[in-house]
Amino acid sequence: MITLPKGTKDVLPENSYKWQFVERVARETAKTFNAKEIRTPTFEHTEVFSRGVGETTDIVNKEMYTFLDKGGRSITLKPEGTAGVVRSFVESGLYAGALPLKTYYLTPCFRYERPQAGRLREFHQFGVEFFGADDAGFDAEVILLAKTFLDNLGVKNITLYINSIGCKECRKAYHQALKEYLQANYDDLCDLCKDRFDKNPMRILDCKNENCKKITENAPSILDYLCSDCKAHFEKVKSLLNAAGVEYKIDAKIVRGLDYYVRTVFEFVSENIGAQGTVLGGGRYDGLVEQFGGGKIPGIGFAAGIERLLLLLESAESIEKQDVLTLFVAPMGDEARAKAFEIVSAIRKKGIIADTDYMNRGIKAQFKYADKLGAKYVAVIGSDELSRGIVKLKNMTSGEEKEVCADELSEHLK
Repeated sequence: MITLPKGTKDVLPENSYKWQFVERVARETAKTFNAKEIRTPTFEHTEVFSRGVGETTDIVNKEMYTFLDKGGRSITLKPEGTAGVVRSFVESGLYAGALPLKTYYLTPCFRYERPQAGRLREFHQFGVEFFGADDAGFDAEVILLAKTFLDNLGVKNITLYINSIGCKECRKAYHQALKEYLQANYDDLCDLCKDRFDKNPMRILDCKNENCKKITENAPSILDYLCSDCKAHFEKVKSLLNAAGVEYKIDAKIVRGLDYYVRTVFEFVSENIGAQGTVLGGGRYDGLVEQFGGGKIPGIGFAAGIERLLLLLESAESIEKQDVLTLFVAPMGDEARAKAFEIVSAIRKKGIIADTDYMNRGIKAQFKYADKLGAKYVAVIGSDELSRGIVKLKNMTSGEEKEVCADELSEHLK
């Protein structure tokens, strides 16, 4: 038997409605914020991610699925959504259109990492990327969209953490202070953090190694080193969130796992899915479009892992099945089967979910099958019903039975 590759998962028919629920809520929430869908390729030239995500990140260093295609070009399966959207924004000339531009996506992503609860090698993200405004209101709007999405899903016990990691200018002094603090324990840092020490010391704050976490426990706070503009920007973000009634906590250790972030970063964290409980995270990336050759156009966005969200919604009764079978037509005999096919075809044209038997089952077996499918109604057709132009319609919940004209069946199903 051929089995699944490690770190991947089938979404079986009995569970797909949960995915459809999350995707539907994502689309509807994004729509209310005037965001439009963007779709980018599953794979890109490797440079898109090494340039966009950052060479000091775990993703680029350890987790990307990279290979040479038949033309000898280095290709990488998408490990996250932002870099590809920015590449498309620049390459398609969207920066020359009406700004700000608000986009969202639902996409598969791929990272080679140790599979665990809600974290797979092939996973899926809902994300938004907003371009064109550097005002703090843009930050607050993206955070509010994220909160609205989680609220609309019915996710409970989620905490929003926010931080500002400043701009390139005010980070210079912070980097120096942080390196001076870390220097005393440099030899005890993990190998990856030793590499980060000179390239991007702030990334050490994001290390999951327990020893590194202890070393950075009393590290200087970036908030003490913000320049006046970054400080004012962060104060306005907080003020707008307060005005919108969005509760949050400030966590100066949040830097996010990608190199492109500046100023506002944020995470929505749950305590119900293990130690790494971030279910949605994002931030501002004002220099990323410029890195791709698109000029000094600011941007901000977030991404949420759908698998992690489904873990939180696993026992939620609020996920209603949208594709419940309304009618099962149970024929008895060849003539009745032809009529059943005709009825099902007509019913479907009215947008009603309907099905019939193709296994030549007896009537009892058909009722049993219809019950397993969760059919709301079963319409029985035999020789007597055919001659009279009716069906015997049974409500599978109440058990009520009645005779209904076959041509008027759809009216009785509403």
